[in-house]
Amino acid sequence: MDLVDSHAHVDVSDFDADRDAVLARAQSAGIGAMLAIGNGPEIEKLGAAVAYAEQHDWIYAAAGIHPHEAQHATDSHYDELDRLAQHPRVIAWGEIGLDYHYDHSPRDVQARVFRHQLEQARSAQIPVVIHCREAWPDCLKILEQDWRSSELGGIFHCFAGTIDEARQGIEMGFLISFAGNVTYPKSQNLRDAARELPLDRLLVETDSPFLAPLPYRGKRNEPAYVAEVARSIANVRNLAAEEVARSTSENFRKFFGLANSMNHDMKVPGGTPSHF
Repeated sequence: MDLVDSHAHVDVSDFDADRDAVLARAQSAGIGAMLAIGNGPEIEKLGAAVAYAEQHDWIYAAAGIHPHEAQHATDSHYDELDRLAQHPRVIAWGEIGLDYHYDHSPRDVQARVFRHQLEQARSAQIPVVIHCREAWPDCLKILEQDWRSSELGGIFHCFAGTIDEARQGIEMGFLISFAGNVTYPKSQNLRDAARELPLDRLLVETDSPFLAPLPYRGKRNEPAYVAEVARSIANVRNLAAEEVARSTSENFRKFFGLANSMNHDMKVPGGTPSHF
């Protein structure tokens, strides 16, 4: 299958013992591109994904302050993100957003840091990767007020909202990315959304090392397992898994202005992202 993992935390310590083997398995599984998310578990590692994007031409990077870490954000962190956004391998700002499930940072602080980063991403002219958990009304309101007019769009990562919330995002230029939880028996609502939403606005991801899909649930997740996400979506849409894989990969490449060259994805020389 032709696959893209649109969200993976390959920099985290879970992969320290066998990272090279994990990346090799990803390519063997058909992954031609990956977006590595660099904010990890610590705010001091904002650029953690960039090194892997520099070393592998099929890996791209994102950087941002996660809502969990919002209370620790300083001007120096914002300055670092401005610098990272200029790196040629950084194609998105994130993951950023709101998380009302854990509330590791106060909600008003999360909102302030979210808005600040949206302003920075607008200045850098790059899309955003959104983390939203149990905060959809506030998240959509902020995006409507502070982001929609940028026409840059982005990705709703590890989508767990309603079909209506996904459609609101699509109207603002977002792609909807499904992770391993779409395969879980109790996640029929996510499969319903994956069935009803336009295929040309969908992505698949692992969010590895988290949320391993069936049949790997309970184990460390890794990018190669993104194929199971594609299969789950294919099942509910009555399509071949290869078609879902190919479509979601094309969506990713088109959105970010990437081209598939031989067995590797490369930025189009002089090209610009379409952002639909």
